[in-house]
Amino acid sequence: MTTRRSALVTLLAIAPALHAQVAAPAEIAAELPGARLLGRGRLSFFGLHVYDARLWAGAGFEAERYAQHPLGLELEYARTLDGSKIAERSLDEMKRSGPIPPALAQRWLEQMTRTFPDVVQGDRITGVQRPAQSARFFLNGALRGELQDAEFAARFFGIWLGPQTSEPALRRALLGLDTGRS
Repeated sequence: MTTRRSALVTLLAIAPALHAQVAAPAEIAAELPGARLLGRGRLSFFGLHVYDARLWAGAGFEAERYAQHPLGLELEYARTLDGSKIAERSLDEMKRSGPIPPALAQRWLEQMTRTFPDVVQGDRITGVQRPAQSARFFLNGALRGELQDAEFAARFFGIWLGPQTSEPALRRALLGLDTGRS
């Protein structure tokens, strides 16, 4: 029992170092030179695996100021999903941080619907936040589009990183606060 506990403690102690050694995907490396893996987690809905998420950022990243830092959020899908449904759910989640005027919500929904593709198991959508500028989106490493709206970017990445997230355990895992979760 002592050996097993020691092994677990050792693994938890080195988990942050393991994150730092993971190579960033090409789109993250190109957009965010020097970015490191902060954390990873899994989203499941009613027991169904939806996607695995990884958060990439540079040195000095502060969780409470996520909207002011360049970062990359990589989602690797475990199932087929319709891009328009991803856009609709994203908008619903963005509204958790406060009301969005209807005209602006409609514009954001239209832009996300054009940008977010249908996905199948194994597809990766990567979002890159460019603070005070935009959000760029990639599918399997290829640029899909850019939404040039700083408020959109902050609200979009707030789906996962904001304190009002509907998935607080996933937020903690992405921020590297739950080292026992993968």
